[in-house]
Amino acid sequence: MQVKQIMSQPVATCRSNDPLHIAAQRMWNSDCGVVPVVNDEGCAVAMITDRDICMAAYTQGKPLAEIEVRSAMSHELYSCGPNDSLQEVEEMMRSHSIRRVPVLDEVGRPVGIVSMNDLARISMKQHPSASAGGNGVTPSSVARTLSTICAPRLRELNTVHQ
Repeated sequence: MQVKQIMSQPVATCRSNDPLHIAAQRMWNSDCGVVPVVNDEGCAVAMITDRDICMAAYTQGKPLAEIEVRSAMSHELYSCGPNDSLQEVEEMMRSHSIRRVPVLDEVGRPVGIVSMNDLARISMKQHPSASAGGNGVTPSSVARTLSTICAPRLRELNTVHQ
């Protein structure tokens, strides 16, 4: 099964020089927890999550209107294309411990988002004991990916900040 068959769309976006309250408002209006950050050409350059916004407000001690998206957005962008397989995207999520991946067109513009929620929903459409047949994603592979993504990083973080 391909990403385009399950991705969420349309995609709300923001720019790196937008204040954080704009990104938060777009998440609220779109009922999502992440938006791609795009450049002037509309190409994705980063992602920002609701958690990124909260942590920026906490660590910088300023109102969201006074903090730019660039100070809180991701430093690396992992993405996929609409024709990529769900197995490939799930492996990317597992490898990089990410819950949501922007789906980009051939020039890098966001056309959708695929999330762990999407994978969980599609995996339950097949029998729990089935192998990765029709859509390439099974309940056990989704559980394994979610377990990897959700593993505590406290040791990692403590090592970085010491």
